[in-house]
Amino acid sequence: MGFDVNRFQGEVDEELICPICSGVLEDPVQMSDVLQAQVCEHAFCRLCINEWINRQPTCPLDRIPITSAQLRPVPRILRNLLARLCINCDNMRYGCQAVIKLDSLVSHLEECEFNPKRPVPCEQGCSLIIPKDELKDHNCVRELRSLIQSQHQKLSDMKRELGEQQFQINEQRREINLLKDFMRAMRVSNPAMRAIADQMERDEVVRWSSTLPRARVTRWGGMISTPDEVLQTMIKRTLSEYNCPPHVIDELMENCHERKWPPGLNSLETRQNSRRQYENYVCKRVPGKQAVLVLYCDNAHMPEDMMVEPGLVMIFAHGIE
Repeated sequence: MGFDVNRFQGEVDEELICPICSGVLEDPVQMSDVLQAQVCEHAFCRLCINEWINRQPTCPLDRIPITSAQLRPVPRILRNLLARLCINCDNMRYGCQAVIKLDSLVSHLEECEFNPKRPVPCEQGCSLIIPKDELKDHNCVRELRSLIQSQHQKLSDMKRELGEQQFQINEQRREINLLKDFMRAMRVSNPAMRAIADQMERDEVVRWSSTLPRARVTRWGGMISTPDEVLQTMIKRTLSEYNCPPHVIDELMENCHERKWPPGLNSLETRQNSRRQYENYVCKRVPGKQAVLVLYCDNAHMPEDMMVEPGLVMIFAHGIE
């Protein structure tokens, strides 16, 4: 529905009035709210003409057949004429005496101090933002209690959705593991399947590596090259808890001892000779532990005598950031 003609200052040109509702054409700021029939060029409010065409597909003025597909936004000159019209504020009955151009009405209403629905902060203690006309009936305790209940409900809904998503993730993991088991069984007799399965396993390690935080070793001298069984068990448990791919976890743990390290690291003498190259390692933190992973997929740039597949586990007494 268009604007009441009586709200405007001076006379309004007949071409700016909707012939259906007899009001001034709707919001000129939104091009799509004022439409024109292509054939006869009569202009209408969008809601008015759409309702009219649904009942009778003709122009209300000259009865020329029209359809919704033949309606177009009005020309810029008509929108400019609408925009320049001067209108009384919607809040005139509440005391606002402002007369503004039609294209400024929306922005004025947002700031109008006489707007009964203007959002204002409660000054009684809760600081909630509420419509101005509801201040007199506002009760801080009641509103805060309602807000808390609403937040609890949202939290409950989020927990339920999270549980459902976790269930779906677990099901997908189960199906993926079944597929992996099948592919491992197949690759014994099928070279093509063997290549696919090997690539899938490499990709899985790369994805897992991307979930781990980068680590910086500040004291390479704190490296424990011959960790005992207790340390190895603790690190292995952590890797498992953080979803280390099962097919590499045992290999990684075997590579936490210098006897499995590559030639550039497998003795104190070679480690001392290779110290300059340590800073080139891309290290990933074993979460919560003084240990890092130096994965082969992250360190293709390193010399062969400094790396081994699928990677190294380096445990430290101190010096990990």
